[in-house]
Amino acid sequence: MDSQKAPTRALKVANKVKRKELFVQHKKDKDKKRREERLQRKKEEDRNPELKTARLAKNAPKTLDQKRVWDDVDDDSLGVIFPTLFTDIPPPTPKILVTTSLNSTLHEEAHLLTTLFPNSNYIPRSSHRYGHKYSLRDICKFCIGRDYTAVVLLKEDSKKPTGMSIVHLPSGPTFHFSISNWVEGKKLPGHGNPTNHYPELLLNNFKTPLGLLTAKVFQTLFPPAPEFQGRQVITLHNQRDYIFVRRHRYVFRDKRATEKSVVAADGEKMKGVEQIRAGLQELGPRFTLKLRRVDKGIGRAGSEGDDATQWEWKAKMEKDRKRFNL
Repeated sequence: MDSQKAPTRALKVANKVKRKELFVQHKKDKDKKRREERLQRKKEEDRNPELKTARLAKNAPKTLDQKRVWDDVDDDSLGVIFPTLFTDIPPPTPKILVTTSLNSTLHEEAHLLTTLFPNSNYIPRSSHRYGHKYSLRDICKFCIGRDYTAVVLLKEDSKKPTGMSIVHLPSGPTFHFSISNWVEGKKLPGHGNPTNHYPELLLNNFKTPLGLLTAKVFQTLFPPAPEFQGRQVITLHNQRDYIFVRRHRYVFRDKRATEKSVVAADGEKMKGVEQIRAGLQELGPRFTLKLRRVDKGIGRAGSEGDDATQWEWKAKMEKDRKRFNL
């Protein structure tokens, strides 16, 4: 039976059972033909490995990251605009104040952030009628006089964290992020409990000047000398302008017989670690950040000049999906 004419005949046959038999036979013939072609291709590639290399190179999938359009910009101006961030002077030990919006209910989430950022403490804000409603600028003035290096403001909507602002002291800049997919550590399957050790920090895929500036701000929130005995690592992975925040504990163990060896970026086995594997246990919390605005000073009210708002997200920026900001 001709496998190419089977679908046409199957559609024209009035008998339902016969129509089904014709279509099933067509599927079998088609699968048989593809299987024979695959086996024949495998035999040819075994004799000539270059054929497989050429086929894989031709059929390589093209993702948005590979089609990315780069802007011809110079990142040397970052040190001029933000001298407190890009300087040769070693940064001081981070000391962070974590707070929330007025009358917030995110006390537990704020305490989780104090476990994420070392040397941080949480002070709740109240809008009681007898209390003074301190603004973000007032809080930053309070922190500057007490040697704080950053202020983290957690925002909420419907009792869920929806935003986070990071103020680099003493003079800015201020980064405003939106938060999505917040998951506490205790809700993660097989989660672990964090310790007070200084974690290691991994910053992945921050390549543009704006991305380098964002990575630098996160870098100032963690001590430069991690405590390796804690085996904790915090990863900030940027992919298509979304920053995925994860915290893990790692352990090195012997490779099992059913596992593959660690390979490098070129696909070859890494020498010296053929019998070693790394196990990961997520500690939490996990969440996703998206940069919305960058102010030159302390918040929008504390930034002056024509360049007060260094960068702001707009919906038209995502019209071209091959262009990224970070």
